[in-house]
Amino acid sequence: MSKFFKYFLAVVLGSLVSAFFFLVGIFMFIGILASSGSKEISVKDNTILVLELNTPINERAVEDPLSELMSGLSGQQNPIGLNQILASIKKAKNDDRIKGIYLESGLMTAGYATIEEIRNALLDFRESGKFVYSYAPIYTQRSYYLASAGDKIFLNPTGMLEFKGLSSVHTFFKGTLEKLGVEMQVFKHGEFKSAVEPFLLESMSDAARLQAQTYINSMWNHMLVKMSESRGVSAESLNQTANLMPMFREDSVLLASGLIDGFKYKDEIIDMLKELTGTAQKDDLNAINLKKYAQVYVPGKKKGLEKNKIAVIYAEGEIVDGSTGSGGIQADKLSRTIREARRDSSIKAIVLRINSPGGSGLGSEIIWREVKLAKETKPFVVSMSDLAASGGYYIACAADSIVAHPNTLTGSIGVFGMIPNTKGLLKKIGVTTDRVTTNTFSDMPALDRPFTADEKVLMQAYIERFYDVFLVRCADGRKTTKNEIGKVGEGRVWSGENALEIKLVDKLGGIDDAIAIAARMANLETYRIEELPEMLSPIEQLIKDLSGEASARIGTMLFGEEYKILKTVNDLKTGYPVQARIPFDISVN
Repeated sequence: MSKFFKYFLAVVLGSLVSAFFFLVGIFMFIGILASSGSKEISVKDNTILVLELNTPINERAVEDPLSELMSGLSGQQNPIGLNQILASIKKAKNDDRIKGIYLESGLMTAGYATIEEIRNALLDFRESGKFVYSYAPIYTQRSYYLASAGDKIFLNPTGMLEFKGLSSVHTFFKGTLEKLGVEMQVFKHGEFKSAVEPFLLESMSDAARLQAQTYINSMWNHMLVKMSESRGVSAESLNQTANLMPMFREDSVLLASGLIDGFKYKDEIIDMLKELTGTAQKDDLNAINLKKYAQVYVPGKKKGLEKNKIAVIYAEGEIVDGSTGSGGIQADKLSRTIREARRDSSIKAIVLRINSPGGSGLGSEIIWREVKLAKETKPFVVSMSDLAASGGYYIACAADSIVAHPNTLTGSIGVFGMIPNTKGLLKKIGVTTDRVTTNTFSDMPALDRPFTADEKVLMQAYIERFYDVFLVRCADGRKTTKNEIGKVGEGRVWSGENALEIKLVDKLGGIDDAIAIAARMANLETYRIEELPEMLSPIEQLIKDLSGEASARIGTMLFGEEYKILKTVNDLKTGYPVQARIPFDISVN
């Protein structure tokens, strides 16, 4: 009977797997037919570009059939690419058929530097004389910051607008680990290297509190200034409004604050857009969404294909060793991409776009080497997104020039190693271990016992040596001394604005600014952009997903944002023992 059930379950499981792949194949086939049979997308005169940004935003758009399938099954929205958003806004600025942008971003979840990039693009779009109108039933503070770049901001009469200032919340696991009988053995260099604090403390250390206060105040003050410029309301008045928590106040408070231009229903907004575009009220409004407009070709002023190229290389996610695993910045793969760009004679300059909290110290060193070699061959500029900290700064420091947003989080020059001692946990569940060894450190590191005094000395010395290497890399790249880098190091996180003051970055701006700097350094008046690494075809992307990344997508679908925490803990468990990363639970709300 037991064999029957075993074979029965095997058959059922095999049938389910086969059915899954069969369904995926059908979806692929339908998708291929749809794309091959689709007509060229046309844009009518007096059209509105609709930007719906209530969805995750990655640095780069990816054609991913499995991701779209999983999104459809889970009800979650598929991520869109920041590069696609920026390119579409820039294209719409010069497209005479596009009369304005209608923005819906009320529940935006992107990082503040990403929002800053889009916001700047909208402000540039408005310089053409075209309008940007924003509407939402609910505005989060992030989405409102983006919306403040528009000509007009409207809210549903029963809607809510979050405007309260910034906060940075940290989660601590010390109590949980003690109940489980797990001791985290930590080795670090950096007074501010607070990535290990969640496992050792129950609240923030004075150093961690100071650095958090510094960067969130820097970010909030920058936002106040920018919103003040756009809304024509003083920064002081905006700050006072935030202290009132207007989300729970009477409607008159919002109107009097100058945060919005009025309360409207969706149909009233549509009528306003019709009037702005000269569309008769009885006719439908001509509108096109971002996904479709991204496929529209708008002829530029230049003719022919430029021979000279600037490579924009994307590095997004945690830094991991080698080229295995799913997602993140895989050291070997990114290094190979940089090396190929260095050797390509048609590529005259390189821009490395970084959005990373750091990760493996070894992986960071491997990438740093290729950045240094590329810099010796051609201009090399770094563009920082939401995060370029710890290992993310390690791979940036050798560049000719570093460009960051005012609200980028960067720095965190420090390293740590963390190895759990699960002896207490094993004892709780009745598990014991024993061993034989041939040498003094044969079983180091061991997870079922505490470190010995000699092992602690050995591990700490290793951390100190790696930190010294980190300082040397930064000092050489920034053309200063180890002592000067040490003063702003110690694992401390800085905002981009702070980092400019202490000379960890060279300029405040976005990816277009970084590209312009690279072009000037290469003496290029005309050029074209080549985004790297090369994108996989939909078929290749599907194969990659099924072979390595399906588990990550399913994990995200089941656990949402918490999956990132689970994945980070697992990576710390299995990765290189020396880590250069910011606190993994850092968030600015």
